[in-house]
Order: sequence, then C-alpha cells, then structure tokens
Amino acid sequence: MPIADLALPRRRLVLISASLMTAAIAGCRSTDILNPDDGQSRAETEAALPMVNRLRQSRGLSSLSRGKAAEVAAIAQAKRMARAGEMSHLIGFNDSFGARMKGHGVPLPAAENIATGQDSVERAVQAWIDSKRHLDNMLGNFNGLGVAVAWDSASGNRPYWAMVLSA
Repeated sequence: MPIADLALPRRRLVLISASLMTAAIAGCRSTDILNPDDGQSRAETEAALPMVNRLRQSRGLSSLSRGKAAEVAAIAQAKRMARAGEMSHLIGFNDSFGARMKGHGVPLPAAENIATGQDSVERAVQAWIDSKRHLDNMLGNFNGLGVAVAWDSASGNRPYWAMVLSA
C-alpha cells in the first residue's frame, strides 16, 4: 500500500484518539452536582412552574405540572453539562436526545431548553422567554415540566440549567 494511502487512516485515528482524550478529560472535571434526592431540583421546578404557566395562560394555553421523569432528565442534563464544562444538548460520542429522553422515561414528544450563567431560576426562565426557539418550546403542546441546575466548580461555580418539557 502506498504511503499516501496510509495517511488518511492515520489522520482518522489521531482525530478519534483526540476525541476520546477530550471526553476522558471532560469527565474528570470537579463539579458540585445535584443529587436527585436532595430536593433542590424539585424546588427549581416548583419555582419555574408559575412563571411558565403565567406565560402559557397569557397565550390561552393549558398549565403544565411537575413531571417527575422530565425533572430526572433535566437533572441528568444539568449534571452532564457541568461535568463537561459545556452548554450543549449533545455531549459525547453518539449522544442522542431521543435516547436520553426514552432512557429517563420521559413521555414523548419532549423538548429541552438549556442555559448557563444565570444566578437564579427566574433569570434562567427569562433567558428562555427572551429566545424565540426556547419560548416556542415553552409554548408547545406539553403537559410536564422539569427544571434543574448544576454547578461546575472547576470554572468558578458556573451554573448550568436544563428544562425538560414532556407530553
């Protein structure tokens, strides 16, 4: 095989190795993560519900209620972002929103809003209201809501927020 033909597979191997190293390093970040049993995630959801429901009612839409599976999925997403130190819906190789929702038992259809940097649930919800795509999610045909926050202590306690809306 000519040397030029070996270069492409070697480049792919280097890129794959670099991706795996990045994922391994991201998994080693120091984080203060919510425990689903600590009650705080329920508090975040309960604080967000009246704000989202007022918005929905002002548009003639039905109110949402606390969705336990949506809450668990929001906790998991906030944790994932804090661990990675990255605000992203998809983190890691082969990540899939649909598979994550199904894995947490979230009734479909579902939607996810994420944010980082806001120091309160009120500010996170307002940031989502101010974003057309996130606002559209909150005004969608959903019944359940879960909201969570996790902090990445490696970046100075940066908060990562996740909201999951479910059928």
